[in-house]
Amino acid sequence: MEFGERLKELRTSLNCSQKELSEKTGLTLRTIQRIENNKVNPSLHSLKVIGEALKMDLSEFANQSDTKPYEFNLTFKITDMNQFLTDLKVLVKTHWKTIFLIVLVIWLITNYTDIKSGIMDAWNGK
Repeated sequence: MEFGERLKELRTSLNCSQKELSEKTGLTLRTIQRIENNKVNPSLHSLKVIGEALKMDLSEFANQSDTKPYEFNLTFKITDMNQFLTDLKVLVKTHWKTIFLIVLVIWLITNYTDIKSGIMDAWNGK
């Protein structure tokens, strides 16, 4: 029996509808349906909130499976990182003055006491 089928069994044994589970977890009804129909593997976040809503540790639940244990597939897409860097370059090009001003103000605030003492020393002729 696969993870989604076992989740559906557990949910129905607790007399909880998909809609109720969706409301308790904050996941969409469609996401719950796709997980239970084994169309998608739930994310770590989805597993966590479903487990909290059902008051069960789903890591134990997943290991009770007759087939292989539940696997997490974490992927990092280079194209996403390239898009992020491109967006960051555009942001800096278009708003460099604002960014510079913010950094300057932060620097002035963090170094206020040193700046103040330097001005006072200069004023007093030290």
